[in-house]
Amino acid sequence: MASGKVLRQLIKAGAGGDLAAFKAASKSIIEEERQKQHHLLANDLERILYGESKPAPASFLRIPSSVPTDKERGLPLLDIRQSQRSLEELVLSKAGMSAIEDLLEEHRRADVLRSYGLQPASKVLFFGPPGCGKTMAAEVIASELDLPLAIVRLDALVSSYLGETAANLRKVFDFIDQNEVVALFDEFDALGKERADSSEHGELRRVVNAVLQMMDGYRGKSLLIAATNHEQILDSAVWRRFDDTLEFPVPGTDLLPQILQLKLRGVRRQFETDSQSLLKIFKGLSPADIERIARRAIKRMILRNQEFLALKDLTKARERESAFSSIT
Repeated sequence: MASGKVLRQLIKAGAGGDLAAFKAASKSIIEEERQKQHHLLANDLERILYGESKPAPASFLRIPSSVPTDKERGLPLLDIRQSQRSLEELVLSKAGMSAIEDLLEEHRRADVLRSYGLQPASKVLFFGPPGCGKTMAAEVIASELDLPLAIVRLDALVSSYLGETAANLRKVFDFIDQNEVVALFDEFDALGKERADSSEHGELRRVVNAVLQMMDGYRGKSLLIAATNHEQILDSAVWRRFDDTLEFPVPGTDLLPQILQLKLRGVRRQFETDSQSLLKIFKGLSPADIERIARRAIKRMILRNQEFLALKDLTKARERESAFSSIT
């Protein structure tokens, strides 16, 4: 709940018809809710306050009007979007958060580095199991740097025509060289697989060679982020092309209370997020799995008209998730 001082300012401005003061007080309330990580409420309040008249963020205004397409099918090679993820939504180890913050500082103060003949890291590899925050981290970085997020579409990039995949790659690299974005190459192992693998045909080896050459020659202002769940199959030469690498492991028990606090924010519950019984339910799961189970339990709570979320709701949701996973 907003402070009494801000609420008094809001009501006074509204009663007196002072629109400027009303908006200023409203913005203070929205900012307070964001600091409490009540992002859904803050977003709703912004929509009520601004309607359709809110000025577009700078990153939205910089989104290119056209993107390169695949010659074979005419599909766009990148999906360009504006990210609104905040740094507070990312839960990593101290080392992981420090690495992300260092990367952000390098790009925010790129001019300082360049004045000393240095460049900010422009090619970074995220690796680790699925659902552990790699894509979210890229979204957070794009939002924090106020840059469009450009997700490379592998379904359009990889072509059945000889040499066309490499040609599509060239279009993508030309695009991120000419437009300042955060470019996410998700499932990067599809492009950078070990060339010594005898099961792969010559065309895929040529794609890896093309990737290596283009990464060597890349000098653009965009930040290129590659993400993979299968780092063990990446070609050894690929690793050397990155300025930095960051592992996203399954979170340990020490991070679970923070993750659960985030996933269950705004939900009335009968337990604390550091409860040992609660941590036992989610031990060994990825943040994506935790969110899916929590969402399932919250839906059950709402549909049964329960006032509070209970541990038994989460336990049943976990059992349902385990049964589903065993089938798939």
